[in-house]
Amino acid sequence: MSEREPKKTIKEISPIDVYKLLPKTNCKECGEANCMAFATRVVNGELAVDNCPPVTKEEYRVNFSRLEDLMAPPVRTIVVGTGNRAMKLGGKYVLYRHEFTYSNPTPIAIDVSDDLPEDERTARVRAVADFAYNYIGRELRLDAIAVRSTRHDPAAFASAVTTVSALTDLPLILCTYDAAIMAAGLAHIRERRPLLYAATKDNWKEMAELALRYGCPLVVSAPHDTALLRSMVKTLVEYGVVDLVLDPGTAVEPGLSGTIHTFSQIRRAVFADGDDLLGYPLLGTPITAWLSPEISHELIQWKEACAASMLLSRYADLLIIHSLEGWVLLPQLIWRFNIYTDPRKPVSVDTGVRTFGSPGKDAPVLITTNYALTYFTVESDIKSAGIDCFLIVVDTGGNSVESAVAGRYLNADSMAAALKDNKIADLVDHRHLIIPGLAARLSGETEEASGWHVLVGPKDSSGIPAFLKAHWPPVNR
Repeated sequence: MSEREPKKTIKEISPIDVYKLLPKTNCKECGEANCMAFATRVVNGELAVDNCPPVTKEEYRVNFSRLEDLMAPPVRTIVVGTGNRAMKLGGKYVLYRHEFTYSNPTPIAIDVSDDLPEDERTARVRAVADFAYNYIGRELRLDAIAVRSTRHDPAAFASAVTTVSALTDLPLILCTYDAAIMAAGLAHIRERRPLLYAATKDNWKEMAELALRYGCPLVVSAPHDTALLRSMVKTLVEYGVVDLVLDPGTAVEPGLSGTIHTFSQIRRAVFADGDDLLGYPLLGTPITAWLSPEISHELIQWKEACAASMLLSRYADLLIIHSLEGWVLLPQLIWRFNIYTDPRKPVSVDTGVRTFGSPGKDAPVLITTNYALTYFTVESDIKSAGIDCFLIVVDTGGNSVESAVAGRYLNADSMAAALKDNKIADLVDHRHLIIPGLAARLSGETEEASGWHVLVGPKDSSGIPAFLKAHWPPVNR
């Protein structure tokens, strides 16, 4: 393939292309009914080629290699760290999310400098490791720590790296332009496979030697000079360094618009022009907002948060941030979660019956959809009010109540079936079902289909406590 020849994109790959290279034994070891079903799921991004055990055997080595080449994303996947906490960067198949589900959510790293006092450094590392937020049933966390050399002293940097690595198993990014300082830090954590930041036009050879010696991925930095960045990538690849991350430079103020333009143009060069030399993960550094002469820390944090959100959208595969404030980080974590969900599939929860508190035979029975945001909102309101009840979660294809009613995913028959399938009649000695207020028009049909009396509940689940206080137990028990 020539340097500028576009790679075949995931949209152009057919299940037949994959099927031709499979063993075609229909052995079902992959869990699928046959090899064609497996090939279809591979092309849809739901399975990897190595999920087929037979194709990884020696006799299929050539075909396996061809499959890996066929399915390799235009933006390479680079692994930082080891074990269960390793993070994957890049691995993108398309420019736009609606074309194909994005994979490998952008990790967010928080910096720790080597000039911090020991107690402050420890507290900061623990704050990063312990940071967690539950969002519609998913735990959102920070992903890595970037250790920065600010004292420009090998011993100080080595001490900071050693301390941080002992406190957490999060992946590490070592940040210095001095190869001697980098070597001092690397010597203590070579088995952790940290990301090395960074190789520049002045130090690339020394940094390349370290990356090769320790088997670590390397950041290539050429701020605001894409031509130089591309040239350095070519040089480093020829030198033998293949695990690269690109730093095109992040200017927050002034220059944020130019930064976003540069990131976008690099991605377009990969997908529209087939520029293989730029097909590596991109590093965004919103932390550069702190270089501003601005006196107000709150304003700097606001600028850092805005830059991070924009870079998540266009097209950073890794971010380094300084602020640990919740109002800065939570928007990034939630935005990242939403970007990296499958646009073809609503976020849903398992169906079935949920038990809250210690409900008895006279406990109320409520019903809702399996759209994650709807379910966890209802769950939160029930728990916060301390209500003892049963909640039936109906399969609506991950649609909210209003959408499910409009699309007939939630209807009288589905609610009647949910009552029967979950054996709700065995759990309570009454026959009263509370449906969402947004499904009020289904009340009569549901009574006919199920034989249960239907109470129309509030349109918003925050009204459930007041509704039960006024209407439970029902008069016509």
